[in-house]
Amino acid sequence: MPLKDIINKTYSAWMSTDAPHTDVALSSRVRLARNLGDIPFPNQASPADLAKVAGLVETAVSQVPELSRLEIIRLSEASALDRQVLAEKHLISPQHAQGAENRLAIIAGDESVSVMVNEEDHIRIQTLMSGFQLDEAYQLADKIDDLFESRLDYAFDERIGYITACPTNVGTGLRVSIMVHLPALVVTGQVKAVLSAVSKLGIAIRGLYGEGSEASGNMFQLSNQVTLGRSERELIENLGAVTMQVIEQERSTRKKLIMEMREQLEDRVQRSYGILCHARLMTSQEALRLLSDAKLGVDLQLISGVDGKTINELMVITQPAYLQRLAGQELDPGERDISRATLIRERIRIRREGKER
Repeated sequence: MPLKDIINKTYSAWMSTDAPHTDVALSSRVRLARNLGDIPFPNQASPADLAKVAGLVETAVSQVPELSRLEIIRLSEASALDRQVLAEKHLISPQHAQGAENRLAIIAGDESVSVMVNEEDHIRIQTLMSGFQLDEAYQLADKIDDLFESRLDYAFDERIGYITACPTNVGTGLRVSIMVHLPALVVTGQVKAVLSAVSKLGIAIRGLYGEGSEASGNMFQLSNQVTLGRSERELIENLGAVTMQVIEQERSTRKKLIMEMREQLEDRVQRSYGILCHARLMTSQEALRLLSDAKLGVDLQLISGVDGKTINELMVITQPAYLQRLAGQELDPGERDISRATLIRERIRIRREGKER
Protein backbone atom coordinates (compact mmCIF):
# COMPACT_ATOMS: atom_id res chain seq x y z
CA MET A 1 0.00 0.00 0.00
CA PRO A 2 1.68 3.26 -1.14
CA LEU A 3 2.25 6.13 1.29
CA LYS A 4 -0.66 8.09 -0.20
CA ASP A 5 -3.06 5.22 0.50
CA ILE A 6 -1.74 4.72 4.04
CA ILE A 7 -2.33 8.39 4.82
CA ASN A 8 -5.71 8.61 3.11
CA LYS A 9 -6.98 5.56 5.00
CA THR A 10 -8.18 7.25 8.18
CA TYR A 11 -9.19 4.05 9.98
CA SER A 12 -6.50 1.73 11.42
CA ALA A 13 -6.94 -1.77 12.83
CA TRP A 14 -5.99 -0.67 16.35
CA MET A 15 -8.98 1.69 16.46
CA SER A 16 -11.38 -1.27 16.63
CA THR A 17 -13.46 -1.80 19.77
CA ASP A 18 -13.86 -5.52 19.05
CA ALA A 19 -11.11 -6.52 21.47
CA PRO A 20 -10.77 -7.18 25.23
CA HIS A 21 -11.15 -4.27 27.65
CA THR A 22 -11.48 -1.52 25.03
CA ASP A 23 -13.58 0.54 27.46
CA VAL A 24 -10.29 1.45 29.19
CA ALA A 25 -7.43 -0.05 27.15
CA LEU A 26 -7.30 1.69 23.76
CA SER A 27 -4.37 -0.19 22.28
CA SER A 28 -1.49 -2.58 22.97
CA ARG A 29 1.95 -2.00 21.50
CA VAL A 30 5.10 -4.11 21.37
CA ARG A 31 8.42 -2.73 20.18
CA LEU A 32 11.67 -4.63 19.64
CA ALA A 33 14.93 -2.68 19.35
CA ARG A 34 17.61 -4.32 17.19
CA ASN A 35 20.96 -3.28 15.76
CA LEU A 36 23.27 -4.71 13.13
CA GLY A 37 26.67 -6.00 14.18
CA ASP A 38 29.83 -4.01 13.37
CA ILE A 39 27.92 -0.86 12.36
CA PRO A 40 27.83 2.14 14.76
CA PHE A 41 24.52 3.10 16.36
CA PRO A 42 22.62 5.74 14.36
CA ASN A 43 23.69 8.60 16.63
CA GLN A 44 27.35 7.74 15.92
CA ALA A 45 27.01 6.43 12.37
CA SER A 46 28.15 8.18 9.22
CA PRO A 47 25.74 8.75 6.33
CA ALA A 48 27.46 5.84 4.56
CA ASP A 49 26.83 3.60 7.59
CA LEU A 50 23.16 4.56 7.69
CA ALA A 51 22.80 4.01 3.97
CA LYS A 52 24.32 0.55 4.42
CA VAL A 53 21.79 -0.29 7.14
CA ALA A 54 18.89 0.90 5.00
CA GLY A 55 20.15 -1.10 2.05
CA LEU A 56 20.56 -4.29 4.07
CA VAL A 57 17.07 -3.95 5.52
CA GLU A 58 15.50 -3.30 2.10
CA THR A 59 17.27 -6.36 0.72
CA ALA A 60 15.98 -8.48 3.61
CA VAL A 61 12.43 -7.32 2.96
CA SER A 62 12.70 -8.18 -0.73
CA GLN A 63 14.13 -11.65 -0.02
CA VAL A 64 11.54 -12.83 2.53
CA PRO A 65 8.04 -13.39 1.08
CA GLU A 66 6.24 -12.58 4.35
CA LEU A 67 8.15 -9.29 4.64
CA SER A 68 7.80 -8.34 0.98
CA ARG A 69 4.10 -7.68 1.61
CA LEU A 70 5.10 -4.69 3.74
CA GLU A 71 5.39 -1.26 2.15
CA ILE A 72 8.82 0.41 2.26
CA ILE A 73 8.63 4.18 2.61
CA ARG A 74 11.81 6.21 2.21
CA LEU A 75 11.27 9.17 4.49
CA SER A 76 13.54 11.32 2.33
CA GLU A 77 10.89 11.00 -0.39
CA ALA A 78 8.03 11.97 1.96
CA SER A 79 7.13 15.55 2.82
CA ALA A 80 7.58 16.84 6.36
CA LEU A 81 3.77 16.95 6.65
CA ASP A 82 3.40 13.31 5.56
CA ARG A 83 6.07 12.23 8.02
CA GLN A 84 4.20 14.01 10.78
CA VAL A 85 0.98 12.25 9.74
CA LEU A 86 2.74 8.89 10.14
CA ALA A 87 3.70 9.96 13.66
CA GLU A 88 0.14 11.05 14.46
CA LYS A 89 -1.05 7.62 13.29
CA HIS A 90 1.48 6.08 15.74
CA LEU A 91 3.31 4.34 12.87
CA ILE A 92 6.62 6.10 13.53
CA SER A 93 7.91 8.16 16.43
CA PRO A 94 7.92 11.97 16.42
CA GLN A 95 11.73 11.75 16.53
CA HIS A 96 11.81 9.54 13.43
CA ALA A 97 9.56 11.99 11.62
CA GLN A 98 11.99 14.86 12.17
CA GLY A 99 14.79 13.30 10.12
CA ALA A 100 14.64 11.83 6.66
CA GLU A 101 17.96 10.92 5.04
CA ASN A 102 18.58 7.14 5.09
CA ARG A 103 15.53 6.59 7.27
CA LEU A 104 12.82 4.12 6.35
CA ALA A 105 9.33 3.27 7.57
CA ILE A 106 8.15 -0.23 6.66
CA ILE A 107 4.41 -0.62 7.19
CA ALA A 108 1.77 -3.34 6.87
CA GLY A 109 -1.44 -2.61 4.99
CA ASP A 110 -3.60 -2.85 8.14
CA GLU A 111 -0.96 -0.86 10.09
CA SER A 112 -0.58 -3.59 12.71
CA VAL A 113 3.15 -3.72 11.90
CA SER A 114 5.53 -0.82 11.37
CA VAL A 115 9.32 -0.92 11.31
CA MET A 116 11.47 2.17 11.83
CA VAL A 117 14.94 2.00 10.29
CA ASN A 118 17.73 4.27 11.58
CA GLU A 119 15.83 5.90 14.41
CA GLU A 120 17.58 5.56 17.81
CA ASP A 121 18.43 1.97 16.85
CA HIS A 122 19.06 0.52 13.42
CA ILE A 123 15.76 -1.37 13.50
CA ARG A 124 12.70 -0.89 15.67
CA ILE A 125 9.91 -3.38 15.03
CA GLN A 126 6.52 -2.26 16.30
CA THR A 127 3.19 -4.04 16.43
CA LEU A 128 0.00 -2.23 17.40
CA MET A 129 -3.34 -3.86 18.22
CA SER A 130 -6.65 -2.73 19.68
CA GLY A 131 -7.59 -3.15 23.31
CA PHE A 132 -5.72 -5.44 25.70
CA GLN A 133 -3.80 -7.77 23.37
CA LEU A 134 -0.22 -7.82 24.61
CA ASP A 135 0.31 -11.53 23.94
CA GLU A 136 -1.02 -11.28 20.39
CA ALA A 137 1.04 -8.16 19.70
CA TYR A 138 4.19 -9.85 21.01
CA GLN A 139 3.64 -13.01 18.96
CA LEU A 140 3.35 -10.92 15.81
CA ALA A 141 6.43 -8.82 16.67
CA ASP A 142 8.42 -11.96 17.47
CA LYS A 143 7.47 -13.46 14.10
CA ILE A 144 8.55 -10.33 12.21
CA ASP A 145 11.77 -10.23 14.24
CA ASP A 146 12.59 -13.86 13.32
CA LEU A 147 12.02 -13.10 9.65
CA PHE A 148 14.44 -10.17 9.74
CA GLU A 149 16.99 -12.13 11.77
CA SER A 150 16.98 -14.87 9.12
CA ARG A 151 18.63 -12.36 6.76
CA LEU A 152 20.39 -9.87 9.06
CA ASP A 153 23.28 -10.18 11.52
CA TYR A 154 22.01 -8.70 14.79
CA ALA A 155 24.29 -7.29 17.47
CA PHE A 156 23.86 -9.86 20.24
CA ASP A 157 25.84 -10.91 23.30
CA GLU A 158 25.31 -14.37 24.79
CA ARG A 159 25.57 -12.97 28.31
CA ILE A 160 23.51 -9.78 28.20
CA GLY A 161 21.34 -10.20 25.11
CA TYR A 162 20.56 -7.71 22.33
CA ILE A 163 22.81 -4.64 22.18
CA THR A 164 20.92 -1.36 21.90
CA ALA A 165 21.73 2.34 21.69
CA CYS A 166 20.03 3.11 25.01
CA PRO A 167 21.22 1.08 28.04
CA THR A 168 17.67 0.70 29.34
CA ASN A 169 16.77 -1.36 26.26
CA VAL A 170 19.71 -3.77 26.52
CA GLY A 171 18.74 -7.41 27.01
CA THR A 172 15.49 -8.34 25.34
CA GLY A 173 15.25 -4.98 23.57
CA LEU A 174 11.54 -5.25 24.36
CA ARG A 175 9.17 -2.41 25.19
CA VAL A 176 5.56 -3.32 25.82
CA SER A 177 2.95 -0.65 26.40
CA ILE A 178 -0.77 -0.16 26.73
CA MET A 179 -2.62 3.09 26.07
CA VAL A 180 -5.28 3.55 28.74
CA HIS A 181 -8.17 6.00 28.97
CA LEU A 182 -8.68 7.14 32.59
CA PRO A 183 -11.30 9.92 32.65
CA ALA A 184 -12.97 8.83 35.90
CA LEU A 185 -9.68 8.71 37.81
CA VAL A 186 -8.78 12.14 36.43
CA VAL A 187 -12.17 13.69 37.27
CA THR A 188 -12.06 12.39 40.85
CA GLY A 189 -8.46 13.48 41.38
CA GLN A 190 -7.18 9.94 41.95
CA VAL A 191 -5.05 9.54 38.85
CA LYS A 192 -1.82 10.93 40.34
CA ALA A 193 -1.92 8.52 43.27
CA VAL A 194 -2.71 5.57 41.02
CA LEU A 195 0.04 6.36 38.52
CA SER A 196 2.53 7.05 41.32
CA ALA A 197 1.85 3.58 42.72
CA VAL A 198 2.23 2.10 39.24
CA SER A 199 5.62 3.77 38.73
CA LYS A 200 6.92 2.09 41.88
CA LEU A 201 6.21 -1.27 40.26
CA GLY A 202 8.66 -0.64 37.44
CA ILE A 203 6.13 0.85 35.01
CA ALA A 204 6.80 4.08 33.11
CA ILE A 205 3.95 6.50 32.45
CA ARG A 206 4.08 8.50 29.24
CA GLY A 207 1.79 10.60 27.08
CA LEU A 208 -0.10 10.06 23.85
CA TYR A 209 3.02 9.76 21.66
CA GLY A 210 5.30 7.95 24.08
CA GLU A 211 8.50 9.18 25.67
CA GLY A 212 8.73 12.94 26.06
CA SER A 213 5.06 13.59 25.26
CA GLU A 214 2.34 14.90 27.53
CA ALA A 215 -0.87 13.13 28.50
CA SER A 216 -3.86 14.43 26.53
CA GLY A 217 -7.52 13.51 26.49
CA ASN A 218 -7.12 11.59 29.76
CA MET A 219 -4.94 9.04 27.90
CA PHE A 220 -1.78 7.60 29.40
CA GLN A 221 0.73 5.09 28.08
CA LEU A 222 1.96 2.46 30.54
CA SER A 223 5.16 0.60 29.62
CA ASN A 224 8.04 -1.37 31.13
CA GLN A 225 11.02 0.69 32.29
CA VAL A 226 13.88 -1.82 31.87
CA THR A 227 14.54 -4.90 29.76
CA LEU A 228 17.83 -6.25 31.13
CA GLY A 229 17.60 -9.33 33.35
CA ARG A 230 13.94 -10.01 32.59
CA SER A 231 12.50 -12.43 30.06
CA GLU A 232 9.96 -11.34 27.47
CA ARG A 233 7.29 -13.35 29.27
CA GLU A 234 8.06 -11.66 32.60
CA LEU A 235 7.89 -8.19 31.09
CA ILE A 236 4.56 -8.89 29.38
CA GLU A 237 3.00 -10.54 32.43
CA ASN A 238 4.15 -7.75 34.76
CA LEU A 239 2.75 -4.96 32.59
CA GLY A 240 -0.43 -6.95 31.99
CA ALA A 241 -1.04 -7.54 35.70
CA VAL A 242 -0.40 -3.89 36.63
CA THR A 243 -2.55 -2.62 33.77
CA MET A 244 -5.45 -4.86 34.82
CA GLN A 245 -5.31 -3.29 38.28
CA VAL A 246 -5.48 0.17 36.71
CA ILE A 247 -8.38 -0.93 34.50
CA GLU A 248 -10.31 -2.24 37.49
CA GLN A 249 -9.70 0.97 39.45
CA GLU A 250 -10.95 3.06 36.53
CA ARG A 251 -14.03 0.86 36.15
CA SER A 252 -14.86 0.93 39.86
CA THR A 253 -14.51 4.73 39.86
CA ARG A 254 -16.87 4.97 36.88
CA LYS A 255 -19.44 2.85 38.72
CA LYS A 256 -19.14 5.09 41.75
CA LEU A 257 -19.68 8.18 39.60
CA ILE A 258 -22.77 6.60 38.04
CA MET A 259 -24.20 5.74 41.45
CA GLU A 260 -23.39 8.98 43.26
CA MET A 261 -23.20 11.64 40.53
CA ARG A 262 -25.22 10.31 37.60
CA GLU A 263 -26.86 13.61 36.65
CA GLN A 264 -23.58 15.54 36.78
CA LEU A 265 -21.83 12.85 34.75
CA GLU A 266 -24.62 12.72 32.16
CA ASP A 267 -24.57 16.50 31.91
CA ARG A 268 -20.80 16.50 31.34
CA VAL A 269 -20.73 13.88 28.59
CA GLN A 270 -23.87 15.18 26.87
CA ARG A 271 -22.55 18.77 26.90
CA SER A 272 -19.29 17.57 25.37
CA TYR A 273 -21.16 15.55 22.76
CA GLY A 274 -23.35 18.56 21.96
CA ILE A 275 -20.30 20.76 21.41
CA LEU A 276 -18.73 18.12 19.15
CA CYS A 277 -21.95 18.00 17.11
CA HIS A 278 -22.36 21.75 16.71
CA ALA A 279 -19.12 23.69 17.30
CA ARG A 280 -17.69 25.78 14.47
CA LEU A 281 -14.22 26.27 15.99
CA MET A 282 -12.14 23.75 17.95
CA THR A 283 -8.48 23.44 18.98
CA SER A 284 -6.78 20.04 18.99
CA GLN A 285 -6.54 19.99 22.78
CA GLU A 286 -10.22 20.85 23.16
CA ALA A 287 -11.12 18.14 20.66
CA LEU A 288 -9.21 15.50 22.62
CA ARG A 289 -10.87 16.60 25.87
CA LEU A 290 -14.37 16.53 24.39
CA LEU A 291 -13.77 13.24 22.57
CA SER A 292 -12.54 11.78 25.85
CA ASP A 293 -15.82 12.76 27.51
CA ALA A 294 -17.79 11.36 24.57
CA LYS A 295 -15.91 8.06 24.73
CA LEU A 296 -16.73 7.81 28.42
CA GLY A 297 -20.38 8.46 27.60
CA VAL A 298 -20.36 5.75 24.93
CA ASP A 299 -18.65 3.22 27.21
CA LEU A 300 -21.20 3.91 29.97
CA GLN A 301 -24.10 3.86 27.46
CA LEU A 302 -24.98 7.47 28.21
CA ILE A 303 -24.52 8.48 24.55
CA SER A 304 -25.94 6.58 21.59
CA GLY A 305 -25.31 8.84 18.60
CA VAL A 306 -21.68 7.83 18.02
CA ASP A 307 -19.51 4.76 18.60
CA GLY A 308 -16.08 4.05 20.03
CA LYS A 309 -14.48 3.33 16.64
CA THR A 310 -15.48 6.74 15.31
CA ILE A 311 -14.14 8.47 18.42
CA ASN A 312 -10.80 6.62 18.19
CA GLU A 313 -10.54 7.62 14.54
CA LEU A 314 -11.34 11.28 15.29
CA MET A 315 -8.67 11.39 18.01
CA VAL A 316 -6.09 10.77 15.28
CA ILE A 317 -7.39 12.55 12.19
CA THR A 318 -8.09 15.83 14.00
CA GLN A 319 -4.40 16.27 14.85
CA PRO A 320 -2.72 19.22 13.06
CA ALA A 321 -0.73 17.43 10.34
CA TYR A 322 -3.44 14.90 9.50
CA LEU A 323 -6.02 17.66 9.27
CA GLN A 324 -3.91 19.57 6.75
CA ARG A 325 -3.21 16.42 4.74
CA LEU A 326 -6.93 15.71 4.46
CA ALA A 327 -7.53 19.33 3.44
CA GLY A 328 -4.85 19.05 0.76
CA GLN A 329 -3.15 22.28 1.80
CA GLU A 330 -1.36 23.99 4.65
CA LEU A 331 -3.67 25.63 7.17
CA ASP A 332 -2.90 28.28 9.75
CA PRO A 333 -4.07 27.61 13.35
CA GLY A 334 -7.38 29.43 12.87
CA GLU A 335 -8.13 27.55 9.65
CA ARG A 336 -7.28 24.26 11.37
CA ASP A 337 -9.74 25.03 14.15
CA ILE A 338 -12.50 25.58 11.58
CA SER A 339 -11.56 22.48 9.60
CA ARG A 340 -11.34 20.33 12.73
CA ALA A 341 -14.80 21.33 13.95
CA THR A 342 -16.27 20.72 10.49
CA LEU A 343 -14.66 17.29 10.21
CA ILE A 344 -15.95 16.21 13.61
CA ARG A 345 -19.48 17.41 12.88
CA GLU A 346 -19.54 15.60 9.55
CA ARG A 347 -18.18 12.31 10.87
CA ILE A 348 -20.67 12.26 13.73
CA ARG A 349 -23.53 13.18 11.39
CA ILE A 350 -22.65 10.39 8.97
CA ARG A 351 -22.39 7.89 11.81
CA ARG A 352 -25.66 9.04 13.37
CA GLU A 353 -27.54 8.89 10.08
CA GLY A 354 -26.13 5.42 9.45
CA LYS A 355 -27.48 4.24 12.77
CA GLU A 356 -30.89 5.79 12.13
CA ARG A 357 -31.38 4.08 8.77
